[in-house]
Amino acid sequence: MSNKKADPRGENYAGSASCIKCHQRIYQDYFNTPHNQSSRPAAIHSIHGSFAPGTNAFSFNDSLKIVMEKRDSGLYQVAYNNGKQVAANRFDITFGNEKAETYLYWKNDQLFELPISYFGALHSWTNGPGYASGKVNFERPIVTRCFECHSSYIREQPSPGIQNRDVRFDNASIVYGIDCERCHGPSAQHVEFQTQHPNDKKAMYMASFKIMTRAQRLDACAVCHSGGKDNYLTSLFNFKMGDTLAKFKEPSFLHENVNPETIDVHGNQNGLLKASKCFLMSNMDCNTCHDTHAAAKPNLIAYSQRCTSCHTNANHNTCKMTATVGLTINSNCIDCHMPAKPSNVIKVESAGGKMVIPYMVRTHYIAIYPEESKRILAFIKGK
Repeated sequence: MSNKKADPRGENYAGSASCIKCHQRIYQDYFNTPHNQSSRPAAIHSIHGSFAPGTNAFSFNDSLKIVMEKRDSGLYQVAYNNGKQVAANRFDITFGNEKAETYLYWKNDQLFELPISYFGALHSWTNGPGYASGKVNFERPIVTRCFECHSSYIREQPSPGIQNRDVRFDNASIVYGIDCERCHGPSAQHVEFQTQHPNDKKAMYMASFKIMTRAQRLDACAVCHSGGKDNYLTSLFNFKMGDTLAKFKEPSFLHENVNPETIDVHGNQNGLLKASKCFLMSNMDCNTCHDTHAAAKPNLIAYSQRCTSCHTNANHNTCKMTATVGLTINSNCIDCHMPAKPSNVIKVESAGGKMVIPYMVRTHYIAIYPEESKRILAFIKGK
């Protein structure tokens, strides 16, 4: 009898560990990607904020603060008012990675967001996005939609009654991160077939991006990268590669927002890309620029090479600044045409509410930004 733990998603799933035997290099590379690290159990090695005295506190004002503490039973966010402890809850789950992290804690079978986050741009603790300044709040509930983008699965428990609509979860059902089967579909049949036919190199019983239409490939990413404002008829954990995302949405009679000036840079990369001239005049999709299996982030030169593979003299569509900038232009198309922009939906505060720090995200609306071009040109000339 096998001691292997059954996958909580059902018998059609083999679990990502089953991929290692045949795809060891890809699996090892992917293990450290932001996608795979999008959620994980909270532990000292999965939390980038410091617990060292002097760097482990966030002060709301002179009397109110939250201190990140190591205790015998775990890591905690502890609220103090005039030096007296008023609340303490444990770090149980980490969402995000070193750029920004949010933390959750269990209260019985419910999950809540801890009020203090980590913000990589400051290398320090910050007030959680959307939390009111000057007030400690440990009661913001986490719903299934949060996990649909930050994990591969969690089972929602039945509601205890019509008068109680609290969202409750099965703790043992979590599949952390965006794993292999979240993107490639259930693999039990695939693993069984390939194990029995090791010399057959054609991947059977798996979703292949190579044969999907452009729309299908875009929908695969749009599950998590389309803004999250749509209302869905069923859980997006039911979405499988090759599905059409529109079938999961409630019908809307409003015109889709296609104005890049009003599409937020956080979360809706799909909407911004689809509004871009580069997208409209080519067959590009997310995978044109992104290798989702690679742990290392491509640098500006690597991304720029993907731009110049299409923008060539032969295609008569090279950048008009080439004559001015010279060969330098081949090493950085990105800062000019996909600059970092502040999110309108995520803002964080420094200690004491003294400063609101914008959350900068590189826009996926590929366009000409005259002010960015002037800034980059001035920088190059100033070297």
